[in-house]
Amino acid sequence: MLKAWQTLMRLSKWSKPDPDATAEVDISTALHHLLDKSAERAAEHVAVEDTTGVTVSYRELCRQSDTLRDALRYLGVDCGDRVAFYLPKSVDSIISIFGIMKAGAAYVPLDPGAPAARNAYIASNCSVSAVIIDDRFVSEFCDKLGDLVQDIALIVLDETLPAPRVEAALIGMLANVPITATHDPEPEELAYILYTSGSTGKPKGVMISHENACSFVDWCSETFDPHETDRFSSHAPLHFDLSVHDVFVSIKHGATLVLIAEDTGKNPEKLARLIAERKITVWYSTPSILGLLAQFGKLDQHDYSSLRLILFAGEVFPIKHLRETKRMLAAPRYFNLYGPTETNVCTYFEIPAEVSAKRLDPYPIGRPCSHYEALVIDTDGSPVAAGEEGELVMHGPGVTPGYWKLADRTAVAFHHDPSGKVWYKTGDVVLEEQDGNYIYVGRRDRMVKKRGFRIELGEIETCLYQHPDVEEIGVVAVADEQGDLQIWAHISPKVGGRISIIPLKSFCAKRLPAYMIPDRFTFPEKLPRTSTDKVDYQKLMEISV
Repeated sequence: MLKAWQTLMRLSKWSKPDPDATAEVDISTALHHLLDKSAERAAEHVAVEDTTGVTVSYRELCRQSDTLRDALRYLGVDCGDRVAFYLPKSVDSIISIFGIMKAGAAYVPLDPGAPAARNAYIASNCSVSAVIIDDRFVSEFCDKLGDLVQDIALIVLDETLPAPRVEAALIGMLANVPITATHDPEPEELAYILYTSGSTGKPKGVMISHENACSFVDWCSETFDPHETDRFSSHAPLHFDLSVHDVFVSIKHGATLVLIAEDTGKNPEKLARLIAERKITVWYSTPSILGLLAQFGKLDQHDYSSLRLILFAGEVFPIKHLRETKRMLAAPRYFNLYGPTETNVCTYFEIPAEVSAKRLDPYPIGRPCSHYEALVIDTDGSPVAAGEEGELVMHGPGVTPGYWKLADRTAVAFHHDPSGKVWYKTGDVVLEEQDGNYIYVGRRDRMVKKRGFRIELGEIETCLYQHPDVEEIGVVAVADEQGDLQIWAHISPKVGGRISIIPLKSFCAKRLPAYMIPDRFTFPEKLPRTSTDKVDYQKLMEISV
């Protein structure tokens, strides 16, 4: 498998930008080295703070991640292994990320809000060597894990321990743990694996190398001019690719990362107050969160003079919500960032200072980032002319080497042009405007994005087919009048079967993350069919209103 990754990376190799043109940008080589460098020059500066008042300096973050590195090595973690963490977002999560990579492993973030069975599958699928886990999750996780993973080491963080808890949890073994050197990875070695929704009913692991991630971090450095005085929001969950910007760009520049708890992140009034009180300078989230802030955050009651950048990604920003957000938060620069987990951000567009009242359409996803090339192709793989619709494919050092243990899925995810260059197929249909910006048109497949999370509608169907009273299912996604995506599950019950919505939602909650549970359910006797006797999804979309 490793040889296959390395071959693909060689095919996709991208020339570094002209060093004279990027002389002010410190080119990154490994994600965890960013912490070590910042700890050398900004040792006492606050690296991370959470909403409970827990803070850690760069010196302490570096030291405690070194301690975890040594403990993981002592427990048998080797270079190239995978180590998961199953924790609420916290300073401990950030210590875990850097300690895991320093040990030479790839980190695998598990969603603390997802069913334990899903997290157990992920841990099994990528054969983790160890899991750093909150004690609240241990019992059910181990029960679901069963015999799937052998010889897994658990580092359990008891909730009674003082925060940060990682070092305190290791105190019993530290006397026997030798100090080791931080691993210096090759560019193609994996830094992390992020699991996204899969069309087969099981999540799939997107592999990201140090080169992939560092090329993105470097692009952010050259584009957004981060500084040590910046205060970065960390709104996105750590298993979501938006978090890569928050954590690593902040750490690279010796800035402060402000962790936002899930309950605060979903409450627009609390969130609006936090952004002002914590003097956030760089904000990054999905458009839906910004829309909620503008509508319900009472922004006019707070001072946002510190805020200089508002970045959004993950879904289309309805123009009326963007216009209102910019009206209430006029000073910052706004950027629309586009890219799937497999590329992170690969195109970008800066929103004009004023959004015209006459504008009805969303803004473009923009032009390729400086470390990417873009191409629009037809179904035969041939480039299309500007102004014509086609699939967007990307080439550059940020492109994933593929999917963990899914060689067939990896093979079909890439387009090979006649010259031998390898392009990642985004699955997104776009058209190129005359000025070179790309307009997002839609998806080729049944994948949608809701609040920035990627959702394969087929995975929801696979889950619901496990219900004993379900005969047939059709799941579709449609936007409501506010422009928010709603997932509809149209379920035809078995003869004599009785399905109630509340038990059905409970059934889903035990098998799917909260963001994948359908918003609406209908129970027609039969689903509409096409002329070839397939479920007519177009008809289902028409009746989902």
